[in-house]
Amino acid sequence: MIEVLDASGGYASACLGAGSEVVVSAVTRAIEEAGYVTDEVASAERSGMLERLFGDGGLWADAFPADEYHVSGRNSGSEGMELALRLVLESRFDRRRLRPLPGRENRDVIVAFEGAWHGWTGGLLPLLNRRHYRVGLPTVTSAPYGLRVEHIPFGDPEAARSAFERIGDRLLAVVMEPVQGDAGILTPPRGYLRELAEQCRQRGGLLVADEVLTFAKTGTFFAAADEQGPVPTDVTVIGKSLGMGVISTSLVIARRELGIRSSGAVATSDLRPITCAVIRQGVDHIVAEGLLDRSRAVGVRLAELLDRQLVQEFPEVYLQARGVGSLHGVELTERASGQVRRFRECMVRSGVFVEFMAGAGRRSNDLPYVFPTMRVAPPLIATEADIEAIVTRLVDGSRTFLKELS
Repeated sequence: MIEVLDASGGYASACLGAGSEVVVSAVTRAIEEAGYVTDEVASAERSGMLERLFGDGGLWADAFPADEYHVSGRNSGSEGMELALRLVLESRFDRRRLRPLPGRENRDVIVAFEGAWHGWTGGLLPLLNRRHYRVGLPTVTSAPYGLRVEHIPFGDPEAARSAFERIGDRLLAVVMEPVQGDAGILTPPRGYLRELAEQCRQRGGLLVADEVLTFAKTGTFFAAADEQGPVPTDVTVIGKSLGMGVISTSLVIARRELGIRSSGAVATSDLRPITCAVIRQGVDHIVAEGLLDRSRAVGVRLAELLDRQLVQEFPEVYLQARGVGSLHGVELTERASGQVRRFRECMVRSGVFVEFMAGAGRRSNDLPYVFPTMRVAPPLIATEADIEAIVTRLVDGSRTFLKELS
């Protein structure tokens, strides 16, 4: 039997760790007291959760004022992003007359990013630029009411400006991750996200933030923020950590003027009471225990250890460490990236479980190739001692892997 530290946080979803008493309490109470009502029936649990997060003085009211945004729940991050895409598509459409809105007939271009990951469901495939994920599967037609997706490199301001100029008034939306996850934990330069938001505002396009992975991982609840405060978005989707590792769920937070045709937003499990109880008690615990502040502090230490003890000590295996808060990645070398399965086995035998991101691959604008990246995303409850123990085991696994690679 092997004792293994989970440095993945359960696909980066179990932000309170395994067996959290807070989550057990929330689920038990909701089952015993809150019932199972759908979104067609009023629920005190649902109302309380929404009021706590978005009401006057709510935790997220500064970023998403209740008079400007409305909220819907979905069963997963992919489903949340599908709803976000539907909101984007129907923003150019008269839902009652079933015809394009005057002045928006030609808006048919979505800007997405090289290496992005938004989910595997059919509607989202056009947002992924990698052939491996798309070949042989249905594509979106360019016929009336279709769309075209233009992929640009993430974090390159000049590439973004050039794309906006080229697309002009055909711009429908920009869909971005504030920190690219599957691309290799790529963080944007200062001011980049705010410039995207301003370009969208000036050109009449929508900005969609996919925060399914980044939610509560970067030292704040939302990664789409900077020293000026929240970066304004038209649609934001959060998930993973939102369900505290026990429930698969997501929230789609959208401007009130955005909507979809009648009955099109119905979902069987839209914010059921159990889900709402887990979200509310989990988020309250994160705030009460200062876990976001802790993740920022611990993240600085984690970044230092990953660079010094992995990248610098094993140059045959690692190229670069990068990340923020509790979301970090260590990019593999070309040689090591061809042996990911063996690499994972070495890490497990050394007592640590990590995940591997695909990397962004070849990017345009002469940007460096991004190889597969080891994601290190411990739960928010991790202490500095936990981080040091994780890195010690990563070092042992790297040493074993290097011997086998020779």
